[in-house]
Amino acid sequence: MKKIFTILALAIGLMFVSQNANAQEYKNGIGIRFGWGYGLSYKHFFTEKGAMELVGNFRSYGAAGYKYNYIRVTGLYLVHNKISAVDGLQWYFGGGAMFQTWGGDFDLFAPGAETTNIGIVGALGLDYKFANVPISITADWLPTFILSGYGDGFGGEAGGLGVRYTF
Repeated sequence: MKKIFTILALAIGLMFVSQNANAQEYKNGIGIRFGWGYGLSYKHFFTEKGAMELVGNFRSYGAAGYKYNYIRVTGLYLVHNKISAVDGLQWYFGGGAMFQTWGGDFDLFAPGAETTNIGIVGALGLDYKFANVPISITADWLPTFILSGYGDGFGGEAGGLGVRYTF
């Protein structure tokens, strides 16, 4: 949790020192994400405030001869609100669903555990669109409540930083 707040603080700081601020908006964005794993992201705005985001995430982890990985697909509906003090900066909230599948030595850690998860995901974040450059950066937190599979219950570790090409 402390890492997420540090990442958000850094992203906000970068946004405030940018000299290319503008209220320029975009309709679509595709890019990469870093945080709890790494992945790809696609965002599409249906209205000025309403957007859909699809996130594909991969994480590989290992320690002391034990290794596992997962692939997670998340679909979100997001509501954006401008922050008038900084042109190009918006905060957003929303939610959606996720599907995740595990592989590797996961069975050594949790014998007999299911290797797929389905869950509900919340979203809270910031999105900054640079002026005159087709790039946006994001910082978000994606708390998850796993409904089925190993690890049922709340998980607050998902989220991260993203960079997108906008068009």
